[in-house]
Amino acid sequence: MDTAKIELALQRYQDAVAALDAARTDLETEVGAALGESRDDLDAWAEVSSLTGWSREDLTRIVQGAEAG
Repeated sequence: MDTAKIELALQRYQDAVAALDAARTDLETEVGAALGESRDDLDAWAEVSSLTGWSREDLTRIVQGAEAG
């Protein structure tokens, strides 16, 4: 068994997971800021929902999280 290849694959996997987590955090931050400024703009909410595939409930949770913190 070649554990060096397994260790390399594991490191690449862990790096990819970390990058994905960081990208999601960035996206949620941008969405929270944009929709926080456009709270009453239903077209903006619909557009963001269409772009991300996230529901209104998901977006509401993100905006509330951004406002809290």
